Amino acid sequence: MSGLRQEIVLAPDDGSLGPLLRIADDRLASGAGYGRHEHRAVDVVAVVLAGELRHRWTTEARLRAGDVGVLRAGTGLDHDEVAGDDGARVLQAYLRGADPAAAPGHRVHVAPSGWVDLGRPDARLWIGRGDDAAPPGLRLIVEPERTAVRTELSAPEARGGTALWAPEARETVVVWQLDTARPAWAAG
Repeated sequence: MSGLRQEIVLAPDDGSLGPLLRIADDRLASGAGYGRHEHRAVDVVAVVLAGELRHRWTTEARLRAGDVGVLRAGTGLDHDEVAGDDGARVLQAYLRGADPAAAPGHRVHVAPSGWVDLGRPDARLWIGRGDDAAPPGLRLIVEPERTAVRTELSAPEARGGTALWAPEARETVVVWQLDTARPAWAAG
């Protein structure tokens, strides 16, 4: 679609990150969208970094900068997301569906800070700023031009207080804690 620039940040294809399938850093121009499309048996977590995103499904939900949308496709749904007047930058994470047989649903967490309730035991999401004390896990540092991935599985305190990286205070930090037990299909 015209007006969409997407950078795939992470896409493990071996099940090594448990339920996490892909993370994309998407930039949409004003009024641009993904086009009507279907999802089934997947959960999509959208962290709106800048601008506004209108989620069009059975009703319209507006997500503004700082909001987190959790879409559970379950048995399937058709939808679109369209950027507002100033465009949008969205970090989208795709996870295997927590309950593929459930009815579809969508929830908006308005400007969360800290832990975000995803309603699933195998994936936890934390949102903060570079000067916040972030928990250990798969860390995404959202810089103005790109998203950097850092994996830090132990807290800095466990290493004598030394952090492996130091994001700037204005940067958004997204941390995923995942149950990385390999799924049955990845065994072998």
